[in-house]
Amino acid sequence: MRTLCASTLIGEFFVIGFAGLVAMKADGASMAAVWTVCGIAMLMSLLLCGMITRPGGIQLGWVLQVALIVGGFVVPAMFFLGVVFAGLWWASVHYGRKIDEAKARWAAQASAGPDAA
Repeated sequence: MRTLCASTLIGEFFVIGFAGLVAMKADGASMAAVWTVCGIAMLMSLLLCGMITRPGGIQLGWVLQVALIVGGFVVPAMFFLGVVFAGLWWASVHYGRKIDEAKARWAAQASAGPDAA
């Protein structure tokens, strides 16, 4: 799960950075405000890469997904990209857990030996 989720978060890091570049051109948005918000979101995406397996890591990832969608009010393309990344986040968590369970079963069978089949 960690690898899939971290890959999604790294992709979001770059999308947030590019959205910040677009948001700088928006009327009424100061450069300091844009980069403060984008910087916090980018930092959060990087820190979450290491926190995925810790308690609350997945939930914080969902908070980031909601924040990306809400970013659509400043950069309209973020509505679409936020939904896409929320879907990727769901898939990373869902299928990552299935992969982890399969690995654990395989490791248990391998440690039991060939006669345990």
